[in-house]
Amino acid sequence: MNQIIITGDGSHTLYIPELGEHYHSIHGAVQESNFIFIGAGFEYCSADPLNIFEVGFGTGLNALLTAMRSRSGKREVNYTTIEKYPLEAAISRSLNHNLFAGESGKELSYLIHSSPWGEWINICRNFSLLKIEEDITVTHPRGTYDLIYFDAFGPDKQPEMWTPEVLGSIASITKEKGILVTYSAKGEVRRNLKACGFEVTLLPGPPGKRQIIRAVKI
Repeated sequence: MNQIIITGDGSHTLYIPELGEHYHSIHGAVQESNFIFIGAGFEYCSADPLNIFEVGFGTGLNALLTAMRSRSGKREVNYTTIEKYPLEAAISRSLNHNLFAGESGKELSYLIHSSPWGEWINICRNFSLLKIEEDITVTHPRGTYDLIYFDAFGPDKQPEMWTPEVLGSIASITKEKGILVTYSAKGEVRRNLKACGFEVTLLPGPPGKRQIIRAVKI
């Protein structure tokens, strides 16, 4: 059974005993997501409108933080996310991520988690969400995207998510000069991304993580 863990910044993550893995950094779940996906991805990518594809909806934290930024900004953001194993509603409601998403955090979190799968929903001003309940390893995603949040479990825990085939599928939906950000900086990941047409840069990581990847489709 998934266990709720309080991380270093006070925000929750989940621990999965079967994998021996946490959904986020134990040094700070919100801190990590803000650093990697918002700071190195959302705020770095200048596309307007901005089309985002997320691999691994998980707890919905990245979607929540992106919605919060979108609500206070001017860009139209279209956010597509794919997840094979959606969390039970009771677990999602138990997480405290909304406390870290401003005064509208509770409302945004509710709307994100309660929105139906497989249907575009306008969550708030400038932010629309499509949640897809499918397996990225067997499903070829549709559309083209400016920004990829690659947030699957690590290559050592879910190697099937990081194969040349999956990354090639992601590359095929990434626009020229589109951005991919991920917390993994493993050599195999870098090599596979380069083979799929990305220019890979290593960036300093958040607390507890030495480096992360930001890659540009060339």
